[in-house]
Amino acid sequence: MQIQKVSLKPNFGHYNYIQSNKRQINTAGDINLTSGLEKLAALNKTSFTGEKYKLGLSSTKLEQRASKKYLKDIVLLEITSPEYKELEAGDKEALKHLVKAANFIGEIELQLDDENNIPFREYLKKEIVKGNKDAVYAKKLFDAQKGIFAQDQFFNNISLAKNLKQSPGRGVYPRNLSVKEFHKILTQMLENGKDEEVKKILTQRTVVERDGEYLKGIDYVDKFKKEFSLAADELEKAAATSTNEDFNEYLRLQAKALRTADPMLDAAADIKWASLQDTPLEFTITRENYEDKMTETIFRNPELIALLLEHGIRPISKDFLGGRAGIVNKEGTEFLKKSKEFLPRMAKYMPYNDEYFQIIDKKNKQSMVDVDLVQVTGISGEYRGKITVAENLPNLDKPAIALGGGRRNVYHRQMRQNKSNILSKYAVILDEHQCRYLKPENEHFFVVGHENAHSLGPKKIKNLGEYTNILEENKADTAAIAFVDYLTDWGLYTEDQRKGILIIFVLQNFLSAKPDMSVAHRVRQVMQCKYMGENGVYDFTKDGKIYVNIDRVVPTAKKMLNEIIRIQTDDDYKAAEDYVKRNFIWTDDMDFIAEKLQNNSVVLNGNVSTPLANYLSNN
Repeated sequence: MQIQKVSLKPNFGHYNYIQSNKRQINTAGDINLTSGLEKLAALNKTSFTGEKYKLGLSSTKLEQRASKKYLKDIVLLEITSPEYKELEAGDKEALKHLVKAANFIGEIELQLDDENNIPFREYLKKEIVKGNKDAVYAKKLFDAQKGIFAQDQFFNNISLAKNLKQSPGRGVYPRNLSVKEFHKILTQMLENGKDEEVKKILTQRTVVERDGEYLKGIDYVDKFKKEFSLAADELEKAAATSTNEDFNEYLRLQAKALRTADPMLDAAADIKWASLQDTPLEFTITRENYEDKMTETIFRNPELIALLLEHGIRPISKDFLGGRAGIVNKEGTEFLKKSKEFLPRMAKYMPYNDEYFQIIDKKNKQSMVDVDLVQVTGISGEYRGKITVAENLPNLDKPAIALGGGRRNVYHRQMRQNKSNILSKYAVILDEHQCRYLKPENEHFFVVGHENAHSLGPKKIKNLGEYTNILEENKADTAAIAFVDYLTDWGLYTEDQRKGILIIFVLQNFLSAKPDMSVAHRVRQVMQCKYMGENGVYDFTKDGKIYVNIDRVVPTAKKMLNEIIRIQTDDDYKAAEDYVKRNFIWTDDMDFIAEKLQNNSVVLNGNVSTPLANYLSNN
């Protein structure tokens, strides 16, 4: 049953500007962002000289956002942690070098994110020396969000630098390059026979710079040769002391790939990395392409994409990098290994499974580990409204996958252990009779299902542009739920765990505010929430709480999964656009629950503390 909506006005004190944003969230988002990107490029041409920085937030807002009340802390392994103490001496020495390698990757990512990040950080350091208290708060926020720019929990865009806006091309395209000019230059280059140059521009591993009237792509390894070489040095030092030879072989392959601009070297390292299962340590250079909003505009230009395909060129969004170093937790890994054994069986039940090649075959090329984190840098450690709790890599655009390599799931124990108590978060909006199913282990089971599902379904998806990641995340969520009943029957979950997973899935689709199209993970949640509401998955009780109709969750997830897989299999851009446009709609139900969630928490962002990594970095 539905209830009459009442006005619930959360009190955020000095954060009342959130409400001015929220009053606009009842309409569907404009999913064609080209005009907005044009305006931003024009603004970047005129509003920033790069000669002098000023702080972009008032003293009051800086102090509040940096306070413990609004900036929650996630603590990684301590110096005294038993996980570290129990390591063999050689692995302790290796871990020190892995942390340092991850730090160098973090320095590269700062530059990929925006060319102003490092100069602005230096500006903050100088201001702190001068006694500028505001700079102290700004530096704390900069370190937490890993850069000048972020979105908070309520999807408000934050810039720590006055008059500086985040560019759609981040630090991988010229800041003053508009979409119109970008497309025009690419067309001219193709017409003038510069196919190879265009290929370099549109790969996932180049920084694009102006080259006279044209553009040029510089491979990341060449662009950041100093930082990559230093990281490679540390990996080789780690390989000299680590106790696991398989792991050492991977480190040496990864070091080699950091010294020479060759995608095949990366592929060799990725293939080895994905095969690792029983190692004491974990190290990863994560590469994700969710942040590039410039390359994806090409798919909105039918003439340009047709011209590129005619020349045998397919655009790939740019990678952004993270570094991860940690200690493999054997107990947590055992459950993951158990879940892995069901993947080949699950593949047989995927929609339209006879129309595409499955990554998961009888060889089951998938490794899985639960990791106690020591260091996370770059995109792995940035807290911008959310933090990464697990990853399934390499992504499908990487050469390692095309060469037949497998994938690796890594779960971040400290991230999920430090998350806000799931009971306090969801008890506010859930019927009291269902609250007993809200257990942290059930949320973890859902995340495992999500990451496993990334390894199922179509492999060759090349034409969905900015909808690629949205639909892939949508697929992973719905597939995780579609298989819950099977996995319960097969013995992975108990009946109570099954109910908890389904309830948590429904609840986590209700957000505290409406996201924009730039956040794929949150867009898919809005889509799912609308879809579940339309299919009777939940009702409201007389006191305004959500009651989940458990028996409707799995059938609805299966229905949505079928629609997503059809689009992915057809690789149809227009169908993807129509699907997202039809489902990315913020409803009255979402608005009603968002107010409750906002009333229940004032946390705006977070910070990852790394005490053991700090110790190892200085020794």
